[in-house]
Amino acid sequence: MASSSSSKAIMPFSVLSPPHSHRPFLSPPIFAPYRPNSPVPLHGSSSTTTTTNPHAVLACYSKRTKRRKRPASIMGTRKTTSLGVCSCRDFAGGGSSRENELVDDDFESGSVSEGEEDEELMEGMVAASPLPPERWDVLGLGQAMVDFSGVVDDEFLEKLGLEKGTRKVVNHEERGKVLRAMDGCSYKAAAGGSLSNSLVALARLGSKPLGGPVLNVAMAGSVGSDPLGGFYRSKLRRANVNFLSEPVKDGTTGTVIVLTTPDAHRTMLAYQGTSSTVSYDQCLASAISKTKILVVEGYLFELPDTIKTITKACEEARNSGVLVAVTASDVSCIERHYDDFGEIIVNCADILFANSDEARALCDFSSKESAVSATRYLSHFVPLVSVTDGPRGSYIGVKGEAVYIPPSPCVPVDTCGAGDAYASGILYGYLRGVTNLSRMGAFAARVASTVVGQQGTRLRVPDAIELAETLPLLDTSAIGLDVGSDHISSL
Repeated sequence: MASSSSSKAIMPFSVLSPPHSHRPFLSPPIFAPYRPNSPVPLHGSSSTTTTTNPHAVLACYSKRTKRRKRPASIMGTRKTTSLGVCSCRDFAGGGSSRENELVDDDFESGSVSEGEEDEELMEGMVAASPLPPERWDVLGLGQAMVDFSGVVDDEFLEKLGLEKGTRKVVNHEERGKVLRAMDGCSYKAAAGGSLSNSLVALARLGSKPLGGPVLNVAMAGSVGSDPLGGFYRSKLRRANVNFLSEPVKDGTTGTVIVLTTPDAHRTMLAYQGTSSTVSYDQCLASAISKTKILVVEGYLFELPDTIKTITKACEEARNSGVLVAVTASDVSCIERHYDDFGEIIVNCADILFANSDEARALCDFSSKESAVSATRYLSHFVPLVSVTDGPRGSYIGVKGEAVYIPPSPCVPVDTCGAGDAYASGILYGYLRGVTNLSRMGAFAARVASTVVGQQGTRLRVPDAIELAETLPLLDTSAIGLDVGSDHISSL
């Protein structure tokens, strides 16, 4: 394992404490030392068996712990709604009255990117009732940020001392400095964010009763009462994702400046605004108790005191029989908040989404370690682990074993948002009752490849409907199960 260079030692989960004692509501046999090819009886089985059924895996944990009920079975013309193209000088003040005027004018005029009106019209035809459903299928807890995206060259980044391809949290003054430097450039504003990408894709996949009822998807976070906050809420609502949190009075909505160089690398500067405070209240508690899956966005760990909200939300989910999914989000975020990630993932997570770099960071593995090794290791702590590995494919880990999912063929155009789309495919497959990990992973890979093959980070409505229609017909006969094995063995 790689040693940590930070002043605070980063220890792998196995060193923090024994898994079964660190996660007391899981019975010790689940996390016994890994013994290949030694299956044990699963829930409801009177004899030993092996399985790739994700429902059986998660239900097995629920049965043994008596704590959870099994749930019912890129740049360019962005497809996220645009506020229009504005001069960077208009926003350099970072929250000026002129910024608000521009946002208000554009919001009221309904300015959208080319082809986006058709997207919203299609979604409007299946818009959810204004009355909240009795139960949410998925509730996301994450950062609500408005993206400002533009194209710059390497020299621009060098002048501002920005490292290409990184994500950095900036204050009000730093944001203004960057936007002033962009004077003369043009950029677009969109209701963005990693979690919202996944939720919108999921809502679009589940917009028709194919293999089950229309999915009810919601998000909780923090936006201000400013025009940007109204814009964010409105655009999610148009995409059939209900934003449940009330705006913070006199608050400012967080923004992310996305600077893309000609080689397609993205440098992101996040201004948190009011988003730096995500409170746990009765409204959020009630929503969590009425959902099937709670998805916690890893970027929330960056916000001060938000770990308290995450902990309370996960406790409410656990007490209500709700599955908890966690997105790793970012390597630097993991490194800065490793202990907090470890506490939530080991103690609360039923599903973990990560890319290969994030998975290695969570394991404290060196970059030489393979993605499949990280997947297997993490699956000793989390019932279902999903790890994407770029063009090499992806892995789904269960009980110390890993299912390899080959990449879905496509001509790559923009890889931004691929992981978000993959996560939506996993969630959709699970909610539609897919009982085979290979099929679930293959579907998620197809969703991701569709986004990679287009401009923009959001799955388009026609593509989502077509993908949802093909799920029952998906052939996974060519997909092998475990790497180096023909089955998944329980511990």
